Amino acid sequence: MIAADYLKRIAAWSRELNERELEIARAGIVEKSYRADEFIFMRGDQFEYWTGVVTGLARMGIVSRGGKATSFAGLTSGAWFGEGSVLKKEPRRYDVVALRDTRLAMMDRSTFFWLFENSVGFNRFLVGQLNERLGQFIGLLEYGRTLDATARLARSIASLFNPILYPDLTMHLEITQEEIGALSGISRQNANQCLKRLEKEGLLRLEYGGVTIVDLERLRRYSE
Repeated sequence: MIAADYLKRIAAWSRELNERELEIARAGIVEKSYRADEFIFMRGDQFEYWTGVVTGLARMGIVSRGGKATSFAGLTSGAWFGEGSVLKKEPRRYDVVALRDTRLAMMDRSTFFWLFENSVGFNRFLVGQLNERLGQFIGLLEYGRTLDATARLARSIASLFNPILYPDLTMHLEITQEEIGALSGISRQNANQCLKRLEKEGLLRLEYGGVTIVDLERLRRYSE
């Protein structure tokens, strides 16, 4: 069983639980590691866990029958995902792939439903999470239809700084240009060009091993 302090560190939602709820949550969580480029699960899988990223980076998306990849969201440390599929007891409608070596915390379905049925704090978190995820996907639909590559990349980076979905991020994001391209649905070369443009405009700063956000609000509204 994972330690209570450790769970509170990797899962912001657990900080709202009372002592009994926290003990039940701890008992229902296991951890598993995935290598870079490994599928965590594929569309159509019966994946019986609500899942959080402990360390690493993963991409949520789909690949069409024609082979075209579409990214929905990046999943960084502190992000929990898949509550919709668990609640509806349905196969996953998307793929999740580890973009680098990634460690996950996985809560089994019975524990999830016990918290859902008994914990006010847990339900408060889920309502906020589902609302933010809905807004994220509506934004994704808008970006894909109306924005150029630089704007899509800017909005994709900004989406990783949602305080509900990614509660523990700082303004420095440890991410490679290749990973940014994968999350934005563009090539590494195009991502490099877009990042340099955003840096020139004073929105972010390129650094070894990542980027530091200089003006988050302008990134969120880029190309409006």
